[in-house]
Amino acid sequence: MSGQSFQVVQSAPDTVSVSGALTFATAAAALEAIRAALPGRQVLDLAGVDRSDSAGLACVLAVLAPNGGKVRVRHVPQGMQQLAKVCEVDSLLG
Repeated sequence: MSGQSFQVVQSAPDTVSVSGALTFATAAAALEAIRAALPGRQVLDLAGVDRSDSAGLACVLAVLAPNGGKVRVRHVPQGMQQLAKVCEVDSLLG
C-alpha cells in the first residue's frame, strides 16, 4: 500500500479498520471516511496503519472526542503511541 493512501473498511459488525497512511496528506479525508463508517460501531482498529504523524494522531483524537468513551481504539501503531505520550494524550487512546 502506498505511503500516501489509506483505506477504511467496516471489518466486523462492531469494528472500523483503517489501513495505510494517517498523515498530513490523508488525515482530513480519513477523518471524513472514519466518521461516515463509525456510527453503530464501538471499535476503531488501527492494525493496518503503516505510517502516521501528528495529523494522524489528531484524526484519531477527533474521532474519539465526540464519542465520549464509546469507541475503543485497538492496535495503535507504536509511532502514534509514542507521539501521544509526548503530547500527554496517550490516556485518551485507551
